[in-house]
Amino acid sequence: MKHLSNRVGDHDGSALQKLVMGLAALVTAALFSSCSTTGAGSNTNSATGQLTPSQLNHPQVRARNGIIATEAPGNYYIGRRWWTDGTRFWGYLREPGKPWSTAKLVIMNESIIKQPDRVPEEGSLQVHGYDHNYEYRIWGSYTGVMVYDPNSNFKIPEFRLSKYELIAENPGFLFYPGETYNPRQLPSVHPPFPN
Repeated sequence: MKHLSNRVGDHDGSALQKLVMGLAALVTAALFSSCSTTGAGSNTNSATGQLTPSQLNHPQVRARNGIIATEAPGNYYIGRRWWTDGTRFWGYLREPGKPWSTAKLVIMNESIIKQPDRVPEEGSLQVHGYDHNYEYRIWGSYTGVMVYDPNSNFKIPEFRLSKYELIAENPGFLFYPGETYNPRQLPSVHPPFPN
């Protein structure tokens, strides 16, 4: 900004510098506010890590929860892949018959079988995270270990995967209608928020 002051004069340059800095701040704020993953949208009463009552009770969420409640019980989970660049978590798991608001963010232990989107480092047409928002039926168990993901700064439960099958490639929203996704930003609102 110093070069602006030299060209225009100290007084005018200072005003121009303040104008440019103010515009830069506005653009930055606008970009960050529009880049939420599952943010609260226009509702400013949403606490970080918590879904609002209006999100939890949205008519489409209630209708979907009614369908979910009819799922057959069993020794499996429903998984939704949630890919965020650079993080180590896999996505969300919930028990059959339980709504997505009860889901847990997990890190997959691949000691038995590789996670669904594991592709070769080279030579594959698919890339890591290609299955963002795919829904799977998942078998396995929680190991009881909490794994620290340094890129998200979350401590996340580890799940040892033993089998999976694809349910849907485009199952719709995860937590509430209208949620947005940014592959380079952590989800700001999701249940339950890890410690």
